[in-house]
Amino acid sequence: MPSRLPIVQPAPKIRPSRMSRRRALVLIGVHLLLAAHIAHWLLYGRTMTPLEPSEAMAFTKGDMVNAGLLFFAIAIVSTAVLGRFFCGWGCHLVALQDLCRRLLEAMGRKPKPLRSRLLRWVPAIAFFYMFLWPLAYRLWIRDSFGPLGTELTTEHFWSTFPGWVIGGLTFLTCGFVIVYFLGAKGFCTYACPYGAVFGAVERVSPFRIRVTNACEGCGHCTAVCTSNVRVHEEVRDFGMVVDSGCMKCMDCVSVCPNDALYYGAGPIPWAAARRATSKARRPAHSWVEEGFLAVAFAAAFFTFRGLYGTLPFLFSLGLAGVLAYLALLGLKMVLRPQVALKSWRLKDHGSIRRAGWVFAAVLAILVAVWGHSAWIRLQQLRGERAYAATLALRVAALDPSAAGGPVEGSAAVERAVRSLEAVRDDGLLPTPGLASRLAPLYLLQGRYSAAREAAREAVERGEEPAVARRVLARLALAAGDPAGAIREYEALLQEAPAAPRSWVDLGVVQARAGRLSVAETTFREGLARHPESADLAYNFGLARALAGDPEDAVQGFARALELEPSHLAARENLAGVLASIGRFAEAADHYRLALARAPDDAETRLLLARVLAALGEGASALAEVERSLQLAPELEEAIILRQQLLETAPRSSSSTTLP
Repeated sequence: MPSRLPIVQPAPKIRPSRMSRRRALVLIGVHLLLAAHIAHWLLYGRTMTPLEPSEAMAFTKGDMVNAGLLFFAIAIVSTAVLGRFFCGWGCHLVALQDLCRRLLEAMGRKPKPLRSRLLRWVPAIAFFYMFLWPLAYRLWIRDSFGPLGTELTTEHFWSTFPGWVIGGLTFLTCGFVIVYFLGAKGFCTYACPYGAVFGAVERVSPFRIRVTNACEGCGHCTAVCTSNVRVHEEVRDFGMVVDSGCMKCMDCVSVCPNDALYYGAGPIPWAAARRATSKARRPAHSWVEEGFLAVAFAAAFFTFRGLYGTLPFLFSLGLAGVLAYLALLGLKMVLRPQVALKSWRLKDHGSIRRAGWVFAAVLAILVAVWGHSAWIRLQQLRGERAYAATLALRVAALDPSAAGGPVEGSAAVERAVRSLEAVRDDGLLPTPGLASRLAPLYLLQGRYSAAREAAREAVERGEEPAVARRVLARLALAAGDPAGAIREYEALLQEAPAAPRSWVDLGVVQARAGRLSVAETTFREGLARHPESADLAYNFGLARALAGDPEDAVQGFARALELEPSHLAARENLAGVLASIGRFAEAADHYRLALARAPDDAETRLLLARVLAALGEGASALAEVERSLQLAPELEEAIILRQQLLETAPRSSSSTTLP
């Protein structure tokens, strides 16, 4: 009689998790609190600074303590004690990924994790760049630290967040797209910089998922884990979950058929002995493929980070992860006989299937856009670098008291215009702020029509209106229209009254238009608003000197020097006013200080010589005149003064008037 076949018992059905609904309700509550925070700002115009970990960058960049820093610190401390509860139960991006996972599962598409060894380092690198690199850079340049400032409330709640379009694309990419390609917690695993520090401190937490002897290794826990943790293997090998990716969702505890799992205190992973040794799993990718993934990720990130001036840091991280995965699939299409994208068979026994050809066509389009974006990003970086090199030229060109006209032979201006025009003309999307950069560059080139058009475009878009208004004002001055320039500066003051430079420029143009008393009022009002502005104090002193009030002029120049001791024009003018009212000794001291900063200034030496002559120090005055003539032999006033000093040299003089 033939032996009976063994009866295969069906695998027990995994019971639904009781924790999923509870966690969903908690996450919904988190989003309601976020909505209430935003509503409070919209209603009252001021609210608590965002409770977002990224806000903590203000601390390492500028010693600023805000609500985001305090929230991040509390989350880190709680994670070190209780484990990664914040990630699983309080993060809005985890909620988004969970929602996307559920929707994909409802469509029959269960996400599978990527499991890359190298890309797991991305969150740690991102954390270093965001929070530690600014601190290291400040130490490198020997920046001063402290005192600490506080900013617990703000009127500009949304200033550090992207707009609705980019925000929507970020949620789409870091939600559906990254979950589908990289797994249920793909963003947390391969992009989130905050997860890096949470994962690090979680390793010292005594509270974690642990197991009793009732465990039969059924694997239900691993099947329901959305954090991509192999729970059944870890509790078998260590008696607890040691993977720092565990977000304490508690699904594994809830579905265990023997109730063998529990959350409790005990030894931390570093102090725990391995209970069993499991066979090492074969890596999902070879080191060659891992290297290709890393290179593709870096190339995608540096291509799209800041592209068109809009793509933010976290969005670029998520997009880079997806593109790196798709690029790896493309490489496998070339090298391997069998390739699948989730449930789609792309290549079978060396033959590319219909789905494979569709994938290849889509990937070719993505690579073409990627390559074009890389070229645009390169032009953007070149343009920004060249633009930064033109700072001194731009400051001089926008100064209403300086002479206008194109700058000859400035290679930096030409490079900046060439690259920024390439971004504007060849880019797929407009780049915010481009017009406000091109406007002063066109002004430097003497392309006044293009400068006017770019400046007006920048004003209409609200992109750096201060620069655009100044360009329009300089163009009005170049056209002999001081009234038009005054209108631009007055508009600028209405738009940006907190900028001291706006008050200075308006007053200078009013003075040049012959409205000296109005200019004096502008400087006085500006100085009342910005008492720390050396330029306003200087120009107020200059206006009072021109109005014939030397005492107020002395106070203005002295205040400018108190605020900025290196202000050469203020020191020279102070010396001149002091000399005009007979305070020759003080004037001589200030002229000497001015010459210490500009020893080759022939005219200042001539003025010092006049003051010394007035003090009766003929020999010293003659020496200064001789030095002045060495620097500028054609200086006629110096020649005349030298002759006067030589004629009076035999006599002792105690004159108290300037020769």
